[in-house]
Amino acid sequence: MLKQITEGIAVYTKAFGLINRLKLWSYFIVPIAISLITFASIFIASYSFSDNLAAWISKIWQWDWGRSTFSTISTVVSYALIISVGVISYKHIIMAVSAPFMSPVSEKIEKYLIGYTITNKHRQTSFAQQLIRGFKINIRNLFKELFVSICIIVAGFIIPLVGNLISSLLLFTVQAYYAGFGNMDYTLERHFSYKESIRFVQANRGTAIGNGVVFMLFLLIPIVGVIIVLPLSVTAASIKTVQLLQHSTNSIDFNLNHLTKTEQS
Repeated sequence: MLKQITEGIAVYTKAFGLINRLKLWSYFIVPIAISLITFASIFIASYSFSDNLAAWISKIWQWDWGRSTFSTISTVVSYALIISVGVISYKHIIMAVSAPFMSPVSEKIEKYLIGYTITNKHRQTSFAQQLIRGFKINIRNLFKELFVSICIIVAGFIIPLVGNLISSLLLFTVQAYYAGFGNMDYTLERHFSYKESIRFVQANRGTAIGNGVVFMLFLLIPIVGVIIVLPLSVTAASIKTVQLLQHSTNSIDFNLNHLTKTEQS
């Protein structure tokens, strides 16, 4: 697992050079616009709703003693929930809507890395099918991630101090996993059915987490992170997913050194 996570992170060092070599930036114009608009909309909505949520939670405490303490806890919980739900929603919305734009990017990367278009032997999908697949995968992941994340946040406040530290780490890991899941599926949709893709990612969850760790860290960078998160994370996920597919089928040797050599030539 740890090795997979490390490799999922390390492959990002190849992403920027490959985007430039294959001239892929034009494919990211629409997804970047979607990312900026979605992020701004969710941020505004979350900011305006957070105080209302805190006030609603604080009303649960009906007694005078400890009211100020509970009010403070309510504010912290509400902001934690709002931020978590906002980030989760943003992530799945952009990955779902961007699916038809990211699949061609993934296909070009796959063709470059292995020398031919493997989709000739596998699934051919249209723009509409890619969009539907993106929504299906991300809606499924959205509800699963929301449920797990809310459970982790609540558990973190039940068990103070150490519980909060562990819950924060678990929350970040869960969000990273589902971010990597979505990025990997842009390649997997050409090879596997919906259920087969889920099983493939579950079998390679370390890779998904590694890809998602960097994805989540990008979101900490104001404005710039929202712009570069999709291009770099999707490219990195495509490189690693193609490698995993080649190893699983034993059809061709895939060598990451190929990227380094060609980028330096």
